[in-house]
Amino acid sequence: MNAEKCLEIVRDVYKINSFVKLCDIKIDAVKCGEATLSMKIDPAKHTNLYGHVHGGALEALADTAIGVVSATVSARVVTLNFNMSFIKNIQAGDTATCIATIKHLGRTTIVIDVDMFNNKQELMCRTMATMFIIGHFDEIPEKW
Repeated sequence: MNAEKCLEIVRDVYKINSFVKLCDIKIDAVKCGEATLSMKIDPAKHTNLYGHVHGGALEALADTAIGVVSATVSARVVTLNFNMSFIKNIQAGDTATCIATIKHLGRTTIVIDVDMFNNKQELMCRTMATMFIIGHFDEIPEKW
């Protein structure tokens, strides 16, 4: 397994996810235990009634990154705990980019950190999640 092949498999898995398509989330790169995703902030989709980016849009990007990084180690997961700290906002038209990294991979759980950045590479959000492993992707090894 190499990064290109894993990226192809993960993109195939997520291309049928209606919510990811609705949010226009892109899977940019993967390594074993790390994933980079992005989402261009569309004012027609991602803002609240005040014209600011909706926290839920950023949470959706982080949550998707958590699922993708779990897939890089073959894990199909569901959320046990999700904690997001908002540090800075992002302007409509900019692109939010997040990097998800596995901090602990156990037999039944995974702990993941996600850092999200704006176009200026300023930290916008920090997320930590604990995921429960419900299965595996046969075509992706746990280590590669």
